[in-house]
Amino acid sequence: MNLLTLEDAELTRLQLVVGCQRMEQLLSGLLDSRGRVAEKVHAIRKLGKALRGGFVLFRLGNHSSPEIQVIGRMLSGPRDAVSRMSTWGKVAWEGGSESAAIGALLAQQTRSAARRPPPETVAWCIERVAAARKHLEDLPAGALENRIAHGLGKLEKRVIKRCRGLDHSDIEEFHDARKALKAYTGAIGFLPSGRVQLDPKLAALAELLGDENDLATLSNWLLSHGFTEAFVSELWDKLEEFRNRLRTEIIRDISLLIESGEG
Repeated sequence: MNLLTLEDAELTRLQLVVGCQRMEQLLSGLLDSRGRVAEKVHAIRKLGKALRGGFVLFRLGNHSSPEIQVIGRMLSGPRDAVSRMSTWGKVAWEGGSESAAIGALLAQQTRSAARRPPPETVAWCIERVAAARKHLEDLPAGALENRIAHGLGKLEKRVIKRCRGLDHSDIEEFHDARKALKAYTGAIGFLPSGRVQLDPKLAALAELLGDENDLATLSNWLLSHGFTEAFVSELWDKLEEFRNRLRTEIIRDISLLIESGEG
């Protein structure tokens, strides 16, 4: 890794500030939307994950990051509905009337969730972004270089720790690995071009971890709507098969990345 200079740190801060301003614009755009907002919310949440990584880069994980995290959670409805519908299509379970009932309900909830949030909610979210940005802007220039060096090291160590510990059993461990990887790749995106080289395989791994998380979200939805393992055992056999296939691919890709890094 190339050493980051004070100039690099200043430029990174500037790009992170611009990212915050972009998020404020996207949030304001929700109020002007006349159609479906799921994709717009997806863009907001995707940018939010990158911003959270950027704030950790400046050691603001306990100050600015929570401000952004709460926005993603408040606006999760539309995107979660879309991801559940998409994941249901990937599972491709042909279970007769049960399958038809689940698919129809998912489709209905996806349409219902597409409505834009109320103005009061959007205004509050914009305030949260502004508060997060102010913490960053208030950092003294002389502290930036040291903060970013320690922050980047912390992000890298977290990715290695979370990914190396994965096995086939723990849902939370996969979720934590996904968050760590999203934070790292997001933070790297705010650094000056070429200062840190990002392995393209990491982005692919993040997508696989995202698919695993979407499957967990769908599973929780099924349980909360009464489609339990005791009631539709064949469906849960299918879900388990799909989950095992995903996790095997994830663990294999992590092993390959570790081997290539050690070489």
